[in-house]
Amino acid sequence: MVLAFAGVSVASMAQEAVPTEKYSVSTNSFWSNWFVQANLAGTAFWGNQEVQNNFSKSPLKGFRNNLGFSVAIGKWFTPGIGLRTKFNGIWGRTVISEDKKTNASKYWTLNEQVMFNLSNMILGYNENRLWDLIPYASVGLERNMSYNSYSPVWGIGILNEFKLNNKFAINLDINYNLFMSKSDGTTRLLPGAHKYDSRTFKGLIANHDRNLNIEVGITYNLGKATWNKTPDVEAIKALSQGQIDALNAQLADANAENARLNNIIKNHKCPEVKDGGEKVVEKVISTPVSVFFNIGKSKIASQKDLVAVKTIAEAAKANNAKIVVKGYADSKTGKADFNQKLSQKRAEAVAAELVKLGVDKANIECQAEGGVNTLSPISFNRRATVELK
Repeated sequence: MVLAFAGVSVASMAQEAVPTEKYSVSTNSFWSNWFVQANLAGTAFWGNQEVQNNFSKSPLKGFRNNLGFSVAIGKWFTPGIGLRTKFNGIWGRTVISEDKKTNASKYWTLNEQVMFNLSNMILGYNENRLWDLIPYASVGLERNMSYNSYSPVWGIGILNEFKLNNKFAINLDINYNLFMSKSDGTTRLLPGAHKYDSRTFKGLIANHDRNLNIEVGITYNLGKATWNKTPDVEAIKALSQGQIDALNAQLADANAENARLNNIIKNHKCPEVKDGGEKVVEKVISTPVSVFFNIGKSKIASQKDLVAVKTIAEAAKANNAKIVVKGYADSKTGKADFNQKLSQKRAEAVAAELVKLGVDKANIECQAEGGVNTLSPISFNRRATVELK
C-alpha cells in the first residue's frame, strides 16, 4: 500500500513540472468553500495490553483489522488552511487474542482537524491542479460502545485529493491515532506482554491504544469552490496610465486638427451674390473625431472630448451640412445584442450634445456599429465618432 501510494504521489507531482504563475487570492464569503466527504475505511488496531507479546503486529492480520466508514464536513478559510469535523467507525477490534471473533467490538470517534494544503501553500494556488497534498492534525473523542468506555483521541494524517472537476474529488486519506489505554475496554496485560519505559518516545506510543486508517472515498464541494485572483494594483495603475497617455496623445492630435479646421472656417470668404447668381459655398472636409466612454456606459466619460465636436458642429451650421455619428462598443465585453444597443445609445448621447450646440436634429444621422475590436488597447473601441457627411 505504501509503495502504491508513493507511486501515485510521484506521478501526480509531475503535473507541477511546468511552472505556474503565483498570485494572491481574495477571501471568499463564509458560505463559500465548504465540502462534505464520505469514505470507506480499512482500520488496524493495536492495544497497550499486547505490548511486546508474541502477537503478529502486521496490520493485515484479520484479528487486528476491520472495515468501517467515515463522513466529514469542512471548510477552507484560505487556499492553504481549513477545518474539518470527521466521524469515523463503526466496526473495530479489541486485540485480546488472535481470534477475530473474540476481538470484535464497536466504536466511533469524532475529531476536529486542522488541515494544511501544502500544494497551495508551497506551489501557489492553481484551480487546475489535479492533486493536492493535505497533512492535518486532529483532536477529538472516542467511544467504545462494546465496553462502554470513552477516551480522548489525538491523531495526524495525510489527505490526498485527486480533482475530477470543481465539484468532485477522489480521496485517499491515511491517518494514525492514539487513545488512552482503556479506550478498547481492557487495561490488563496479556500473557507475555510487558510495557516499555514510558519516558521514551517508543514507550509513549506503545503504551497507548492506537489505530491506523486507510480511507478511500469522495469529496463534494458545496457552492463556490475556487478562489478569485486579487487584482494587481500596480499593474492596473500602469495600464491606466498607459491608456491616459494614449488618450492625451490622441487629444493633442484632435486639437491640432481642430485648429486647422477653425483656421479654414475663419479665413473662408463666400463670394458676393450678384444679379441673382448662386452663392458658392466651399465644402469643409474633416476627419472623424472620437468621444470615449467607460465600460458598459453610454455617458460621455470626459467633457474634454466635446471640444473637437464643437468645431464640427460650427462647420456643419455654417454650411448647413449633415453630421454622421457612429457608436461603437468593444467586442471583448458583453454579448453582441447588448453591444449593439450600447453602441446606439452612445451615438444618441453624442447626437444630443450636438443638438445642444445648435445643430439641427434633422441634420444628424446616428449609426450603431455594435461591438468591434479595431483599436488597441481594446478600451479605445468604447467610443463614438463624429464627422461631416
